[in-house]
Amino acid sequence: MNAFEQNRRSLLFSLGALGISPAVPLRFQGTHPTLREGYVLGASEGEHLVHFRDQGNVFIKLGSATGSDNLAIGTQQVMAGTGIPVHRHLHMDEAFYVLEGSGTFLLNDARHPFEKGATIFIPKNSWHGFENPDHEVLLLWIVTPAGLDGFFREICSPVGAAPKRLTREQVREIGLRYGTEFR
Repeated sequence: MNAFEQNRRSLLFSLGALGISPAVPLRFQGTHPTLREGYVLGASEGEHLVHFRDQGNVFIKLGSATGSDNLAIGTQQVMAGTGIPVHRHLHMDEAFYVLEGSGTFLLNDARHPFEKGATIFIPKNSWHGFENPDHEVLLLWIVTPAGLDGFFREICSPVGAAPKRLTREQVREIGLRYGTEFR
């Protein structure tokens, strides 16, 4: 086995240990994809990360790392009482489908109650955030173009790794790299 194959095999084993190898098709592992290829993921598959702020689970299902520059999709678990700070995406439209839970959605300073089954659309440059004081929320998020997936990779930790300790200023700086501005 040559050095390239040994490095590829080591990468594949590392990804498998993290539980993300099903999310990154073989042709994408270790190289930048030249041709796009479809794939199918199960409910618990995808790149599994743990959010730095509330230790909620984030699963990236589709994004730039898996060959899609135009679309990113994932799920985010928002623990009860933690919410999502008010922010806006300068270049991305975003949509949420509420899989579980309830709370209040803030959109351009207007408050909207939501519950399981709600669909929320946020045009780019719209200030938005969540409050969920009483219930855990599970969201399906969709953004176009891709970019939110990279933000999550920088602020979250792989499962089993120590949680990142980020200051508000660090999160703001990371956000700006991905066209996201926090209030």
